[in-house]
Amino acid sequence: MRRLLPLVGAIVLVDTMFFAALTPLLPHYVDEFDLGKAGAGALQAMYPAGALVAGIPSGIAAARLGVKRTVLIGLCLLALTTVAFGLADSVWALDLARFLQGVSSAFSWTGGLAWLVAASPPGRRGQLIGSAFGAAIAGALFGPVVGAVASFTGTGPTFGAVAALALALAAAAAATPATPPERPQPIRVLLDALRTRKIQTGVWLTLLPALLFGTLSVLAPLRLSDLGWGAAAVGATFLISAGLEAAWAPVLGRLSDRHGRIAPLRAALVGSAFVTLLLPWPANAWLLAMLVVCAGFAFGSFWTPALSLVTDAAEERGLEYGYAFALVNIAWAPGQAGGSAIGGAVASATTDAVSYLGLTVLCLVTLAALMRYKETAVPLAAER
Repeated sequence: MRRLLPLVGAIVLVDTMFFAALTPLLPHYVDEFDLGKAGAGALQAMYPAGALVAGIPSGIAAARLGVKRTVLIGLCLLALTTVAFGLADSVWALDLARFLQGVSSAFSWTGGLAWLVAASPPGRRGQLIGSAFGAAIAGALFGPVVGAVASFTGTGPTFGAVAALALALAAAAAATPATPPERPQPIRVLLDALRTRKIQTGVWLTLLPALLFGTLSVLAPLRLSDLGWGAAAVGATFLISAGLEAAWAPVLGRLSDRHGRIAPLRAALVGSAFVTLLLPWPANAWLLAMLVVCAGFAFGSFWTPALSLVTDAAEERGLEYGYAFALVNIAWAPGQAGGSAIGGAVASATTDAVSYLGLTVLCLVTLAALMRYKETAVPLAAER
């Protein structure tokens, strides 16, 4: 575990770093290719669209090929597509490279997290997932920095360095021992699991924050740009937000191990409803940036307890963890894609307020439903 946790953390860090690198570059691509909000949303949506398409295949790969080979597929594909994105000179090339990066992400996350959770005791599952997500959020923290650097040095050299890092991680993963799969479960076991209320709840509570982040990642950078901020300032805003989220994730994981998954999820819903209600209105860049930081903290508070809820349910049903994290990809991807594409399109046709207030309603409706949810068991506390 001492070797595996840093490896999985580094894998999700690099993956998330490149995903987040687009945020400060988005105004640049909007200007260069005349995309508009709808086009910007479509570019952002390509990545989660690829993750959605590859969600079930990544789970099948983890079950049949093993978690290590699944991770290697994801990292090698990430390296190739990152170079392609850095050298792209047209909208279709950017969209295609971004889509294939989403495919690579599904394989990296499914293989890496299944590898980690399979080796962890149930009483520390939330803490370990939180630690991995802390690393992923650190990637989101450095991603805008990478994007800001690319805006000055060029996307080719900057993203080429990210690709080299992905290949180095692939070499490290290849040298790490992993238990090979014994008896792969048929795909119908995954489909049957979707009928379980606990898994359905965890899947929705993974989709919802993705929807929130997807909308924020399109509308907030463009609004900050309209208010006079450049790529570096936008990147700094998201860096601070991700830094707070990264520090909070392991703490939240320990709390969910000791006190259950539902209470932190209810708190995340309250915070998210409040901040989406406020986001449309600031006319000052500093005030908007402060709300973006608060939004990142609130939205990010879903991930660890929601994923822990899914893995708890998977263990109860005897579902392989590769399939469990395939469900996570299937949930995250349409949320992120929908938030980016639909949120951007709705804002373009109406105003940002319509997109944000629609999210407020979703959070409140979900909170009302979750208030009636009875948690059947609190996870075992981690032994000290």
